[in-house]
Amino acid sequence: MERKGSYMGKKKVVVGMSGGVDSSVAAYLLKEQGYEVIGVTMQIWQDESREAQEENGGCCGWSAVEDARRVAGQLDIPHYVMNFKEEFKCRVMDYFVEEYLAGRTPNPCIACNRYVKWESMLKRSLEIGADYIATGHYARIMVTPEGRYAICSSVTAKKDQTYALYNLTQEQLAHTLMPVGEYTKEEIRAIAVREGLAVAHKPDSQEICFIPDHDYAAFIAKEAGERVPGCGNFVTEQGQILGQHRGITHYTVGQRKGLHLAMGHPVFVTRIIPETNEVVIGEAEDVFGDTLYCDHINFMGMADLPRPREVLAKIRYAHAGERCVIEQVAEDVIKCSFLAPVRAITPGQAVVFYEDGCVLGGGSIRRTNTTA
Repeated sequence: MERKGSYMGKKKVVVGMSGGVDSSVAAYLLKEQGYEVIGVTMQIWQDESREAQEENGGCCGWSAVEDARRVAGQLDIPHYVMNFKEEFKCRVMDYFVEEYLAGRTPNPCIACNRYVKWESMLKRSLEIGADYIATGHYARIMVTPEGRYAICSSVTAKKDQTYALYNLTQEQLAHTLMPVGEYTKEEIRAIAVREGLAVAHKPDSQEICFIPDHDYAAFIAKEAGERVPGCGNFVTEQGQILGQHRGITHYTVGQRKGLHLAMGHPVFVTRIIPETNEVVIGEAEDVFGDTLYCDHINFMGMADLPRPREVLAKIRYAHAGERCVIEQVAEDVIKCSFLAPVRAITPGQAVVFYEDGCVLGGGSIRRTNTTA
């Protein structure tokens, strides 16, 4: 694969500046390469009051806006705030809630990347005359021998963010720059320190930005109200009732802590059944599976899947990946057969296919066959 070339000229690029060190250095690097750089921070927090945004903000709050604005001033580039509250509410927050109510465990960052950071921000950026958008993701964009764009691993595996970017389209990638992917995190911080950027020592954000206290179930209860199912039964795969759970939105596949079941040994969530409001409990070995089916397929480094193909697949962000054979078994459905069982295949999460460190495509996990 060839690296997507950088343009040394007066091309205009809108950099999504979250107020963190990575996007700040991305803006600096692009300016150094000769681009006309415009900094943009997304306004996505739903509460209008500044106090609420300060308290809950993360990458959404006023502190992020002010940090980005300070860096933009240091870099002598314009900075604007773009309002994406409606898109974020519909595409990310509502999606997050609906997936949990359906017994699945979503990844809101993937939805935000595709539909807010790229689809919405790119559209507005092109409307104001920009040629590209850019972010501070640790990933690189390559061009395949067939001429397709693909997200590829950054130079540092420790910070690689390709998994969360698998859903971007060819059109979006054609208008995207990712300068940070050529550096390690340590090098990015060193650049920020060297240039005296205000956020050089700012820690990375770890939480879901709209749930900073990590209480997913409370957030879902607030958003969905009476639609949230109440207590139900913990059951075995054979239907034996083991106890009462607090509601399916409190659980995910593979979970061990917080079950409060006096079984005398560790047990795990193996399935969630929203139709009967049941959480299925099993042993450690029951959490492993060798087959999954995914839909909402996005092809990236490959244009289609005409025949079975062996690839490396990741089933969650922190997953190292396992070899599997993928084959298209229906329109918009791919079956993944792993060569060895993998732990906690979780409906709602993404499965992303790789070859030589580059994303071939991926989809949303819908169901799995477990090995027992």
